[in-house]
Amino acid sequence: MILKRISILNYKNLEQVELNFSAKLNCFFGQNGMGKTNLLDAVYFLSFCKSAGNPIDSQNIRHSQDFFVIQGSYESLDGTPEEIYCGMKRKLKKQFKRNKKEYTRLSDHIGFIPLVMVSPADSELIAGGSEERRRFMDVVISQYDKEYLEALIRYNKAMAQRNSLLKSEQPVEEELFLVWEEAMAHAGEVVFRKREEFIREFIPIFQTFYSFISQDKEEVGLSYESHARDASLLETIKESRMRDRIMGYSLRGIHKDELNMLLGDFPIKREGSQGQNKTYLVALKLAQFDFLKRTGTTVPLLLLDDIFDKLDASRVEQIVTLVAGDNFGQIFITDTNREHLDRILSNVGSDYKMFRVEQGEINEMKEGGNETE
Repeated sequence: MILKRISILNYKNLEQVELNFSAKLNCFFGQNGMGKTNLLDAVYFLSFCKSAGNPIDSQNIRHSQDFFVIQGSYESLDGTPEEIYCGMKRKLKKQFKRNKKEYTRLSDHIGFIPLVMVSPADSELIAGGSEERRRFMDVVISQYDKEYLEALIRYNKAMAQRNSLLKSEQPVEEELFLVWEEAMAHAGEVVFRKREEFIREFIPIFQTFYSFISQDKEEVGLSYESHARDASLLETIKESRMRDRIMGYSLRGIHKDELNMLLGDFPIKREGSQGQNKTYLVALKLAQFDFLKRTGTTVPLLLLDDIFDKLDASRVEQIVTLVAGDNFGQIFITDTNREHLDRILSNVGSDYKMFRVEQGEINEMKEGGNETE
């Protein structure tokens, strides 16, 4: 899928933006806080029906405004045009449309425009809690497997109902608990099986990317833990009910799964340097891209937000070599350092566009460094 044009009104600090993109490489440079990340976030919104950084839609409306609109004009691999529209007014539900037809369920859109974003916020994958690493698995698998997304939605709804019962100050019939526990177990087994399959296939792809970027300096790995692995998930949830009633929420289930991120045989959270952590995260996301490309019917968009920070020159060079190659489709990349972008452009050939971002305004640069009118 190729994003040919985007139109943005009142999204974060972007008041009015109209841009045409290169089918290969689009570079955005400017100081921090100017709006580079907000532009990438608008592209992300059109794929996932939400912001990458702020899940509260109304908070993404530009200050002192009452609405935002993001529209994208895409072209599929066979040349079919696709128009995606998102509009949000304060105190009203957001609208999401494909070719002017509104979605009845936003989940139906997920995976239609596969996308991978690498950003400084990814540091939470290593430093944050297990929910960040589960979200990573969810974002990847949901883009190519509708059954997974539907099972995950069912599981979370059933768990919310069970948690409501656990908090009840009145006696609750066991049969009522069983209804939601069986629903959790049935959907949870699907989620567990698909997470396990994904991680097994994903690990060698990830290790290959890390080895290339680090030039074989370190070995890395991933391991997946789940309450569903060693026993019946239904029995595990039922056995925990008494403790859960004391706590007021569900202590066991696939919502507690963990993805261990390893440098050698030890957690990278404890052992990794800043450069190793950044290399790990970039390799993880490039492997995510490669995995989606292999499993899907279209090439994902790749968004790279300020990815060279904290990396030494040799690792930057390896990443430049990767993204300038033919294995990736359309790429959007931001940096405060124009030299990083120029090095990529010198390797990628002529199919690119360069944009300057300043105070929420984005202008395309002509050859020679001048801005277009």
